[in-house]
Amino acid sequence: MCLSIPLQLVSLEDENGDFAIAERRQGGALRRERINMMLIGPQAVGTWILASLGLAQEILDDRELALIEDALAALDASVAGDYDATKHFSDLHTPRQARSTLP
Repeated sequence: MCLSIPLQLVSLEDENGDFAIAERRQGGALRRERINMMLIGPQAVGTWILASLGLAQEILDDRELALIEDALAALDASVAGDYDATKHFSDLHTPRQARSTLP
């Protein structure tokens, strides 16, 4: 199984924009990859994409990026043994509604 991860484009490799260099911070390390952009087309430097196995799959907006980063943080916390459901997946938490009392 492979996992798609968010990467930010930092440079274009050719004038057509078919290939780009993208990166992300993972802990204290910098991950950098050459990405094939042909499925989504050329994008501006600074754009966040979802990529897997060196292939850009989609463009991410700020909301999608935040949700994916939260899910990856939850996975890291789970592996480390300190997962707390109240700290992750806030988009899935629904506020409890007050119960109405019948007269």
